[in-house]
Amino acid sequence: MRKAGWLITGLCLAALPVLAADTGALTQESRATVKAFFGQLKGELETAMKAGGPVNAIQVCNKVAPAIAEDLSKQYQGKVARTSLKYRNRANKPDAWETRVMQDFEQRKAAGTPIEALEVAEVVEQDGKRVFRYMKAIPTGEVCLKCHGQKIDPAVTARLDELYPGDMARGFAQGDLRGAFTLVKELD
Repeated sequence: MRKAGWLITGLCLAALPVLAADTGALTQESRATVKAFFGQLKGELETAMKAGGPVNAIQVCNKVAPAIAEDLSKQYQGKVARTSLKYRNRANKPDAWETRVMQDFEQRKAAGTPIEALEVAEVVEQDGKRVFRYMKAIPTGEVCLKCHGQKIDPAVTARLDELYPGDMARGFAQGDLRGAFTLVKELD
């Protein structure tokens, strides 16, 4: 991956031949896709919580969230997913680029940047191809703590242990960086 220090509206762009206007359009499309993902996921989680509490809501993250990501990936014509340094589902394990970006997010958060402002858009070389990569931080909200917090109901813990062996996504506090939406689109 090659990278130059160009900063355009707070987004880091790679030193690969792509017009800033094109990158801006891809960034706007990525933001809209993240907004759609978050909106759909939040609605499904709220419905599941009302219908059966946190144990019921686990199914949303286990089954519904991947289906939302798959549908949005088709619309986006790329890959749409979630990831975290402390992931629950092994399928959401971050790659090297995502790890670097989330570590940067943690540093920026520690320096006072609000989580809601943490995003990165870059054009990088990956596997010999130019790709556009975008990440938007996900803050830990109050409702997230029911499954990701420091004090989790034993029934929730039992269901999480059943579905996610090796789960690392616990011990969060409200306002922590929970993870990030991550999008990839090939340009070549």
